[in-house]
Amino acid sequence: MQSVREIMTSDVEYCTPLDNVYEVSLKMKENDVGAIPIVDNDKLIGMITDRDLVVRGYAEKHSGSTKVTDVMSDELITIKPDTSVYEASQLMAKHQIRRLPVVEHDKLVGIVSLGDLATNKLSDQKAGHALSEISENENMHH
Repeated sequence: MQSVREIMTSDVEYCTPLDNVYEVSLKMKENDVGAIPIVDNDKLIGMITDRDLVVRGYAEKHSGSTKVTDVMSDELITIKPDTSVYEASQLMAKHQIRRLPVVEHDKLVGIVSLGDLATNKLSDQKAGHALSEISENENMHH
């Protein structure tokens, strides 16, 4: 069975607790990504998505100089590099998430996204299932 290590993005851009919301937003724009992990001394401590910036940042009238730790999600679902692609897709569907940080010994080693699943021929159906599960539940909230 194929593991996450084989399809994950391993060259992951990240920010630290010293960065602010503006710097995270800029890094998202420069790298054309919707999520940035927050790493402190090589340990993954949080994640900020574009949605976090809107809901916890701008909608609560925080400025660009707000600390990332005030806006980030710190209760993360993570996986190990040897996790199967199937298990990763199941976790994404179950927890309604589009990106899973890949962690080894508390250290961020990669990220698996729905896009990674979708571009992998063996996991097309798994990605489709995860996306449909996420989309169905998102539509229920609107």
